[in-house]
Amino acid sequence: MSWKIDSAHSEINFTVRHMMISNVRGRFEAFTGTVEFDQQNPAHSSVDVQIETASVNTREAQRDTHLRSADFFDAETHPYLSFKSKKVEVVDDSHGRITGDLTIHGVTKEVVLDTEFNGMSQSPWGFSSAGFSATTKINRKDWGLGWNMALETGGVLVSDEIKINIDIEIIEEKVAETVA
Repeated sequence: MSWKIDSAHSEINFTVRHMMISNVRGRFEAFTGTVEFDQQNPAHSSVDVQIETASVNTREAQRDTHLRSADFFDAETHPYLSFKSKKVEVVDDSHGRITGDLTIHGVTKEVVLDTEFNGMSQSPWGFSSAGFSATTKINRKDWGLGWNMALETGGVLVSDEIKINIDIEIIEEKVAETVA
């Protein structure tokens, strides 16, 4: 069955180490996606998500402008990041792995999302919703995001490792337009 991501009840967040001493968190404010969710056989499910690069938000306007620049996402040339699943593995009743292609800055690489099924619920308006959480770690340099600055005390300004945390709620596509 086709489901749409309910962006009002979903988040795509990331964490990166700053100056090797603290974590900076950010999120993408604008994204859309569809999920073909097979409740009887989750391994037959699929995910397709488009994220607006310019919607990056780290709560610091100057940093966000830099992230949108050619040093990082180059939002003008690459207006979207995307994820398209290739395989879903069931680990147990509530956990799985989704392998797919993540495209950032025009570069596509395979990633694995460790995923948790948080359950389903019937809304007061009569439609079904389902919730999922997913995490992964990537090396930003694999996608050509190599800008950095050496620190006088050793180390670098921005870590290579990015932690990605996703929480999504999906709703039946047949009712998604009436709820939005």
